[in-house]
Amino acid sequence: MIKAKFAVFATALVAASSVQAGGILTNTNQNISFNRNFARDGVIAIDGVYSNPAGVAFLGKGFHLSLNIQNVYQTRTIVSGMNVPAFKGTPYESAFYQPFKLNGGNEDGTKKFRGKASVPILPSFQAALNYDNWGFQLGFALNGGGGKATFNDGLGSFERVVALVPALLAQKGFTTEHPSYSLQSYMNGTQLDFGLQFGTTYRFNEHWAVYAGARFNYIWNKYEGNIVNISASIANNNVKLYDYFGTQANTYSDMAFYYRMRASEMGSDPATQQAYLQKADQCQAASEQMNQTKEQFADKYVDCNQYGWGITPIVGVDYKVGKFNFATRLEFTTHFNIENHTKRDDTGLFTDGVNTPNDLPGLWTVGAQYSILPSLRVMASTHYYFDKDARMANDKQKHLTHNTREYLAGVEWDITKDILVSCGGQITDYGLGDGTAINDLSFVTSSRSFGFGAKFSVAKNMKVNVAYFFTDYKHLKKNYTEDIQGLKVECSDDFTRTNKVLGVGVDIDF
Repeated sequence: MIKAKFAVFATALVAASSVQAGGILTNTNQNISFNRNFARDGVIAIDGVYSNPAGVAFLGKGFHLSLNIQNVYQTRTIVSGMNVPAFKGTPYESAFYQPFKLNGGNEDGTKKFRGKASVPILPSFQAALNYDNWGFQLGFALNGGGGKATFNDGLGSFERVVALVPALLAQKGFTTEHPSYSLQSYMNGTQLDFGLQFGTTYRFNEHWAVYAGARFNYIWNKYEGNIVNISASIANNNVKLYDYFGTQANTYSDMAFYYRMRASEMGSDPATQQAYLQKADQCQAASEQMNQTKEQFADKYVDCNQYGWGITPIVGVDYKVGKFNFATRLEFTTHFNIENHTKRDDTGLFTDGVNTPNDLPGLWTVGAQYSILPSLRVMASTHYYFDKDARMANDKQKHLTHNTREYLAGVEWDITKDILVSCGGQITDYGLGDGTAINDLSFVTSSRSFGFGAKFSVAKNMKVNVAYFFTDYKHLKKNYTEDIQGLKVECSDDFTRTNKVLGVGVDIDF
């Protein structure tokens, strides 16, 4: 009798659990002014409600409002590989040593998986009401996430387990001349962190101003995924394995029924009757085994929403002197969990009601601006994120080698009293180390960004900002081993991304 067991899906979808926790990426593009010049942390303007809230106190009396819309497009590319050392130097080497080759993989045993994320409309606003010394502010933006990432062809973490099925079939006696496998896999993830910020400023004099406030964060994540139609070649025919093992189970069940019928006819021959009953029991056991194996290849689905909230305290200081302006702000680490609200989970990984750590890292910024001429200004700033203090699922933060650091610089030039142009750059350095803290469902890599744009006066109290920026991400290669189906598998992932943002905004003074 053939006894085969393939525990496929519990491993194939295990990576999905890792996206329950937020990453170490925070959205700082909350105003179009930032998109054209990233170093806004020492600038006095209405977008300072986010980047330099203390400096907003120097805008003057009255009501100031900024409305912004951005269009964001991203791609996420992972080149995944897998080698099975157990097959090296064996008759199985050409077929099973680098199993991604059996389903469209490259000659080096790797396969490319690509996801797309887009946000057609990403809104935000900042508002401030200033009196002589006191000021009050309100801002709204997506402080993290904000996009829907879709992998229409699945991911390497999904496919690795399925890629071993032809080898497992061969070991169990299911031979074929040309081994192959196929599957349909899909993953869609949406992560939204809505941030509503409010605070108060106090201007001591013409040099000093301070800020105290908080941001209310509401998290909404949604994950939908599936692995369906697992197929492999058996006896040179590509078959859907769920149906194939179902047919095998029915065949053995029919054989068990047949042997029991024959046994009932052998009442006068106890020895033959016992032999038939023994065969019937063997066939019934084989039928049950085939049914268990069939269920391992059943279509699997995940549909889970996650919710959570937390409050981020924020303080800031701004100092003006001569042609300089200096500012700093501190956002405290926000500790909170998100809770699963699961509609369907065929994997057992998204249990309804389970809470997972989803802290938002604290942030300390320091920025400065210097006016070279009344019409020409340069600025620089730095960001320091407290990622290692922010809890993630499975304590991933412990694998970071250092906290995230960003370095920003920019320049603004008033071509005329009605036209301003600016540009800026940003370097982001994540402490990802060997990549243990990331996987193919949720990852970032260190990067360099460049933005440019302009501001136009269209009325006495109204200005329009337009800007574009893009990010050049580095590659991060992760090498690791996994135990899959009792086999040691050498895995690799090469991560990179692209990011392009186009935006327009309106600033109004009342």
